[in-house]
Amino acid sequence: MAHVLVIGGGVAGPATALLAARQGHTAEVFERDARAPGTELDRDFFGWRRPTVPQAAQPHVLLGAARNVLRGDLPDVHEEMLRLGARERHELDWFDARPPALPGDDDLVMLQARRIVLESALATALRAEPGVVVRYGEPVTGLITAPGPSGGNGSAMGAGSGSGLGLGQGCGIRVTGVTTETGSYPGDLVVDACGRRGGTERRLAEVGCRPPLVERHRTGLAYFCRWYRLPEGMEEGPRRPWAVTGGAFAGCAVFPADNRAFAVTLFVHTEDTTRSALRDPAVFEAAARAFPPGAAWLALGAEPLSGVLATASLDNRWSALVDERGPVVTGLVPVGDSITHTNPTLGQGTSLALWAARRVARTVHRDPGSAKYAVDHHAWAQRTLKPWFDFQVVADAAIGERFATRAGRGGTAREVSALFDCALEDPEVMRARARVRHLVEPPERAYADPEVRARVARWLAARPDYAPNATGPDREEWEKLTAG
Repeated sequence: MAHVLVIGGGVAGPATALLAARQGHTAEVFERDARAPGTELDRDFFGWRRPTVPQAAQPHVLLGAARNVLRGDLPDVHEEMLRLGARERHELDWFDARPPALPGDDDLVMLQARRIVLESALATALRAEPGVVVRYGEPVTGLITAPGPSGGNGSAMGAGSGSGLGLGQGCGIRVTGVTTETGSYPGDLVVDACGRRGGTERRLAEVGCRPPLVERHRTGLAYFCRWYRLPEGMEEGPRRPWAVTGGAFAGCAVFPADNRAFAVTLFVHTEDTTRSALRDPAVFEAAARAFPPGAAWLALGAEPLSGVLATASLDNRWSALVDERGPVVTGLVPVGDSITHTNPTLGQGTSLALWAARRVARTVHRDPGSAKYAVDHHAWAQRTLKPWFDFQVVADAAIGERFATRAGRGGTAREVSALFDCALEDPEVMRARARVRHLVEPPERAYADPEVRARVARWLAARPDYAPNATGPDREEWEKLTAG
């Protein structure tokens, strides 16, 4: 049995601790915030100021990949989410009659809920789990280290220690625990679940480690979100039009959630001159109504629940604790945003976090302080998570370039857009698209299927004048809407 120390109490950290406990291990979670998520969802979602979790009030989606982890490994969390109001939607329910079921269709179901619903369900499960202790209001201040596989000196470096150990490039350092202002806590494995702003790079430098290898891609997108609630007695919004649309310079998405709540989001390029105007609720609504999904949902008489919440300067970030020389450190592995932070356009983040959490829980008995464990965790992440990170980078680059230049897409990109639009009419193409969307199958395999390619080709041939990204206002109309 291993004892796991988890830094960070968002989603990835509690999930790692809970999954590890279900495998027979023990865990301690260290969370900076002194407050635990509760079941007063609106109070916590709209009233809880969480500067270290800026994405907390933004829309989230739990793809089929995340739902499968919950149903298979944390069924009580899945059931609690449903009890709290989360809803499930199958991708093939887009059609008036769902096509005949095929093996794997159960993977294509989305959990619709605000992030707080998942956090609350995890917190409820943690309180009932005898093998887990959660230390709210007790942030980690430093790492305890010992000689690693290649030698070196041990030290406990707390906050304010000022410098590293002077061990050359810092090889041969193993993390054996963490420190807080309250004391020192030893463990068999430390899990970094504190995200891209959590300070792990600084802590590693303090104990003399080489820096992680970081790959970063700016997206150039800014998001503006406003939350609403459907009128009393209306449990669901419109099934059509499709919930995400975009033109040559802006896009709109609707995110149905729990308890009749839904979010409308507009996204533009960070250098778009109309960007700041979207913070005004009246301008935001006028612009949102210019897109089919925004118009359809806002026509229902929904009650606004928030102002306009803005976020920008997002990037796709991949961080590795193994370089060409081997592990940067042993005894510490990352999960969630600490490995890969992905822009929310594809909704991958929670699924990738739960995959990593489950992997740690299932392997922590394998000599977790060894170099082999660190290398194996990195190799698994490269195989399993990195392809989806790369897919996100490519998708965001295409959107960012289109919004920056305000140009339509042609050539091969026209075929990509046609695949999406064809899917809205063809169940077999929709199934292939959904298998990619829910992280079941990579795009290079799902879209290479000869039958899918033939269906899209026939769809395009019947529409010789097809122009992608024609949905929404033109630029002249957009300028008028955002001028107020």
